[in-house]
Amino acid sequence: MSSGDPIPSTETGRSDSSTEARRLAVEQLLTQAIRMVERSRPMPFSTSVMINGEELLGILQKAFAALPEELRAARWMLKERDDMRLRTQREGEDIIAAARARAEQMVQRSEVVKAAEMRARRTIDEAEERARRMKLETEDWCDQRLAAFEAMLHKTATAVSTGRQRLQDTRLPRPAPAPPPPELDDDIFDQDVG
Repeated sequence: MSSGDPIPSTETGRSDSSTEARRLAVEQLLTQAIRMVERSRPMPFSTSVMINGEELLGILQKAFAALPEELRAARWMLKERDDMRLRTQREGEDIIAAARARAEQMVQRSEVVKAAEMRARRTIDEAEERARRMKLETEDWCDQRLAAFEAMLHKTATAVSTGRQRLQDTRLPRPAPAPPPPELDDDIFDQDVG
């Protein structure tokens, strides 16, 4: 990740209030779209309504624009997790390589080969254990962050689903068919009919 990339806030209070504000903004925009459909004039002889397409499109685009912040943050978190795993793996490999190199040097220099081998093995074991522990801690940290993002995205998805359901529930019923015109008596002449 480059130093110019934005880093999402990890402060609990700020992140929660920002997420809540975004969720409320999306709900308000969807409610505004629903009200627009509810208040629209019906088309004659149809269940369709007349809506200002540009206005409704603008509302929906604003609602869509309010969602990607969490998605971007989740993508950033996944990339950060992968970067951290890679760094941890490299660091672990470097530690192990350094321990092996040190062990080889110790064996070559030492007059007591067995003592050097035991010490080298212990150093390698400690390095491998440290690398394992760092990997587990990294995975735990990433899992906690992803769980928080999953909960946030679930709330957002629920809000969008609720908005869509409200929009579907506002469809107008079909008008009843018009009654047939009354039959005219043949004895009466109607000048409009001919």
